[in-house]
Amino acid sequence: MTPNDEGLVELDGVRKEFGDVTAVKEVNLAVERGEFFSLVGPSGCGKTTTLRMISGFETPTKGSVYIDDQDMAGVPPDVRDTNLVFQHHALFPHMTVGKNVGYGLKKAGYGESDRQEKAEEYLELVDLDGYADRNPEDLSGGQQQRVALARALVNEPSVLLFDEPLSSLDRKLRKQMQVELRKIHEKTQGAFFYVTHDQEVAMTLSDRLAVMNDGRIEQVGTPEEIYREPASAFVADFIGDTNLFDGTATETSGGAAVEVGNGDGFEFETTKYVADGDVTVSIRPEDFSFATGGGDFEGQVIERYFQGDQTHYVVDPDSDAFSDIRVVMQGRDTPVSQGERAAFGVNDGAPVVFD
Repeated sequence: MTPNDEGLVELDGVRKEFGDVTAVKEVNLAVERGEFFSLVGPSGCGKTTTLRMISGFETPTKGSVYIDDQDMAGVPPDVRDTNLVFQHHALFPHMTVGKNVGYGLKKAGYGESDRQEKAEEYLELVDLDGYADRNPEDLSGGQQQRVALARALVNEPSVLLFDEPLSSLDRKLRKQMQVELRKIHEKTQGAFFYVTHDQEVAMTLSDRLAVMNDGRIEQVGTPEEIYREPASAFVADFIGDTNLFDGTATETSGGAAVEVGNGDGFEFETTKYVADGDVTVSIRPEDFSFATGGGDFEGQVIERYFQGDQTHYVVDPDSDAFSDIRVVMQGRDTPVSQGERAAFGVNDGAPVVFD
């Protein structure tokens, strides 16, 4: 990979070793200008190390990091056109909100009046106009996070880096901040590079996202692509909920015929080419439906959770070939109660097959 006009941030074969441990393994990524890009994966997969190599706080063992077509080898963090928003707000408690926001401007040589004017401008951007003279300790957690965001934005970096910035907030506040982040991104049109283990946050915020596992990138795509067309069983299981089944594939002229359950389950056809042999099949919980004519399998509902517009079921299938199946039904109708038996069908085109 070489720098190009599309990628504002590019990673070319980046690898990072800590002694005998390899945290990041030959990662290639390109983040486009104006894009909200998320790197998502489980704890310890290497995503924060990747972010730290972009910011300059870690040096790649191998490979190159480019920002705006410039190789960042040897370029210190404070010279790079980036800024970092941490999980913990790290606001200065002895400074007012306005002085916290203007701190980076002071280091950049701005005069006091200019710092005050820009600080107020960016506090307004994050819906905190009028808060400049307050102390950080007087603000809520969400307000403190917005101050930290204004402080990171005020120097107008080309790339804003986020390291799990919402993980310390409660669920309701986290959802509110997701909406705020999207609004701020649309206003600034800068590139946001967001690292998180929370797949719901990544799916909600991102134009595109990359799924990382054990130091490697498993898939890059839009949230819809990754959810509907996962590249691996890991991606299917990590992004959203899914049921994973063992199956056997037989090649056909149009793709493959797949049998789940070794003669004691159900069958379907796929247009994806799959070689003869063992496969893994992913079916999302919402891709089942109640069946009146026998369906693909029958079983007993052992758990039922009503969640307003959705009802979640755990079904114990009659077949010993697979374990409990998670099913989600949309809408108000909940015709099956806990303890009852039912037949279920698999929606056409829903299964995703991995060989």
